[in-house]
Amino acid sequence: MPDLTPSIRTALRSSTLLALVLGFGLSVAPAQEVQAFGAPESFADLAEQFSPAVVNITTSALIAAPADGLPMVPEGSPFEDFFDDFGGPGGPGGQQRSEALGSGFVISEDGFIVTNNHVIEGADEIMIEFFSGKKLPAKLIGTDPKTDIAVLKVEAGEPLPFVTFGNSDLMRVGDWVMAMGNPLGQGFSVSAGIVSARGRELSGSYDDFIQTDAAINRGNSGGPLFNMDGQVVGVNTSILSPNGGSIGIGFSMSSNVVTKVVDQLKEFGETRRGWLGVRIQDVTPDVAEAMGLAEAAGALVTDVPEGPAKDAGVTAGDVITRFNGEEVADAGDLTRRVADAPIGEAVPVIVLREGKTETLAVTLGRREEAEAETMPASAPAPDEPQEMETLGLTLAPLDDDMRSRLGMDASAEGLMILAVDPASEAYTKGLREGDLITEAGQARVQRLQDLEDRIQEAKDAGRKSLLLLIRRGGDPRFVALSIE
Repeated sequence: MPDLTPSIRTALRSSTLLALVLGFGLSVAPAQEVQAFGAPESFADLAEQFSPAVVNITTSALIAAPADGLPMVPEGSPFEDFFDDFGGPGGPGGQQRSEALGSGFVISEDGFIVTNNHVIEGADEIMIEFFSGKKLPAKLIGTDPKTDIAVLKVEAGEPLPFVTFGNSDLMRVGDWVMAMGNPLGQGFSVSAGIVSARGRELSGSYDDFIQTDAAINRGNSGGPLFNMDGQVVGVNTSILSPNGGSIGIGFSMSSNVVTKVVDQLKEFGETRRGWLGVRIQDVTPDVAEAMGLAEAAGALVTDVPEGPAKDAGVTAGDVITRFNGEEVADAGDLTRRVADAPIGEAVPVIVLREGKTETLAVTLGRREEAEAETMPASAPAPDEPQEMETLGLTLAPLDDDMRSRLGMDASAEGLMILAVDPASEAYTKGLREGDLITEAGQARVQRLQDLEDRIQEAKDAGRKSLLLLIRRGGDPRFVALSIE
């Protein structure tokens, strides 16, 4: 038999497969259609069009420093006066001007500019350099350290080219993006890549970062991350790197977070976020199982101090499932939604309590005012008398001596953790000596017998774990421990 060409062999195989399918009554599901896009031929048009709206930022500040060639001496040292006479710290030469570089972008023709807070923090002079080479001093309008965003203003005397924000929620992993800025002092540089991940949280309560492999280095901070329509979908903020240079893991604060902050800074010079007045945590699968919940979703309320939520009837142990008409995915989601909600207006909050849903109307306060109040101090660790061992914990009822040593109110109740077995699940989940158990199975515990009763009740109900409410230095959280 003569050798068949590849195309003929492929056709024969396809025909044979079709015959088998038809002959034996099998069915083949069609493959899901995936629309693929090739890489852009060039980013030149985008770069050319929007570079005039991207700026280099130079800041300077007067800082204390020793004069060149003179050693540092401790404050109060007998040698301090000697070195001061020669221009050391505290003398005429004891200060010097420090400069830093960053990036930013113009968002209106009248000269409003967005950058990172850490770019201009502490600066007493801010200079803006435009693509044309023109330089102008900038005035600080307002900052928000929580999202690392700052708004500046320049007086140009003429309309400035500017860029607009896009909807960062529309960005998908794999979409092309372009970063512009002033990396390592190399002004008006362009780099390109894709969205590597969405919804990254680094350290802030309001974090919603776009991760990208577009090259971002020191000096890119505050610059824009563009989509392919030339809209700003992120503000380049930080990188993850062992050596300080780009390794393809950069983070840009999502535009949908930035725009709300920018609007408030422009209008008020400060942020005005909503405040619900609860301490919350994520509903993990083991917590959901311990509470008998159908799914691990929502925000679990661990404490309700004096504030809007308490006035509305929210209690510890409630799971907030919807806020202002929107589903709550987790604790971070609720935090961001509350921050964006209007202050002084009642919003509906749906909570899951003892297997039933309740709708509460909460009139939100202002977070900045609430955070100005004094927070409780951390409690010192207690002595280690042993009373009972269970669940990898050594426990004792809270007595007057413990309350006195820990600075607790006379009405404080619970079981003090005196020791934690390092090999136990409790230790793995973060429980430590000095923590106070105030609830077990969403019921208060005062005596050791109370905890034993809650453990038995959970076993009788067929549950594999028990939910404990732990307080540490005034901060509560729920932890589910296995009871099998």
